[in-house]
Amino acid sequence: MAWGKSAGNEELAEGWRLVAAGDLQGAMRQLRLKAGEVAPAVIAPLVERVARDAGMGDLAEAAGALAGKRAGLRELYGYGYACVERGAGFLAVPALAEAHRLAPGERPVLMEYVAALEAEERHREVVDVLRGAGELPEWPERYLLAYNALLAGDTAGAREAGGALTEPADGDWRPAYDRIRRLLGRAGAVPTDLSRTDLRGWHYVLTGGLLTTYAPYGYGAGMNGRWAYTQDDADRCLHGLHRLRTALAAAGRTPASVSLLPDRASEILGRAAAEYLGLPAVPFDPAREDTLVVAYDLDDSEPEVVGALFERAPGQLLFAHVTCWTSPPGVSADVTTLLAQVNVSPWGERMRVTEAGGTETVPPDSRPVAELVAEILAGDAAADEGDGETPADPDTALSAFAGAVVWPAEGAREWMESAGPVGSNRFA
Repeated sequence: MAWGKSAGNEELAEGWRLVAAGDLQGAMRQLRLKAGEVAPAVIAPLVERVARDAGMGDLAEAAGALAGKRAGLRELYGYGYACVERGAGFLAVPALAEAHRLAPGERPVLMEYVAALEAEERHREVVDVLRGAGELPEWPERYLLAYNALLAGDTAGAREAGGALTEPADGDWRPAYDRIRRLLGRAGAVPTDLSRTDLRGWHYVLTGGLLTTYAPYGYGAGMNGRWAYTQDDADRCLHGLHRLRTALAAAGRTPASVSLLPDRASEILGRAAAEYLGLPAVPFDPAREDTLVVAYDLDDSEPEVVGALFERAPGQLLFAHVTCWTSPPGVSADVTTLLAQVNVSPWGERMRVTEAGGTETVPPDSRPVAELVAEILAGDAAADEGDGETPADPDTALSAFAGAVVWPAEGAREWMESAGPVGSNRFA
């Protein structure tokens, strides 16, 4: 990459100002903005300062080494590796791209470059890099080619690279082998066109789950059915339960009970679901069969609860009203009402506009669970008409999809860390 003459410390002045003021998050946002414009060795001193102030000694040391006058392949790789480990793939990509240019035959450099691009969901670039690397070993390179081709929306390329994969001799790669077979199988069975706006289709391919609603705002402005920020309410919860019942009926699924997760929001929605579906509510037991586990948002659940949901008991279904699409929970729900980057629950602390035109903070709703359940069930289950830009999605369309796919899958639930081929605007 040719770095512009003006790409230097003057472009990082705002980042230095923010870190001097103690605003490390602001400084990281500036680093994200400038990472592709400023040479890695030039940006490294600011990364070193931010990392040191944040207590990331390994990254600070690697950044300091890269900033040295004799920095080369070793320093670029070490810095890129430390960035990936610290969740800063955006900083790692330029350094590892340079390292790969210097040593295209170095397998560790190639693999770390791929890891950095994957962390940033730059799947098409992963495909290009791997295809440009010559003859690829089957594991993990050809698997990674197939996986990233699928996440980039290239189903034909994914089948070409992954269809002939043989079972790996290294047992550590067996889950990946099973996973790509599941993903390709669902991609071949989905009843929609898997276009770059087919959010329900791609959600099913990547997670095995059903997405029951699209965000009715901002579709034509780049959201494509996802929410960036939303404040939830009782009506939308009831609409979600209505769409859940529609999907269950279409797929012929008849759970015997509703299992209540222990967090307050999930208990509220779970008890509402039990009454709405006419099922008994029972405490959550991960081994319970033929039950509908209801989560308001799995991010509200304790890690051990989420971990217990990874293995699906026979007949067990997991319903999540809200799923964060930019930082997904550790398991994918079998049914999800909506995908949002930031969601405020109907019962959590929220902001509202005052009569004077300002804003004020409303504290969490502390009313009894039974009262909040009654409020949901007394709500309006009709869909929000939105801004009119989102394509129509009647119950018949959801029913047709749910009745056409194999759902739910058997065995363990998926974890999908990427948003996949359908892009949506997000907060940095």
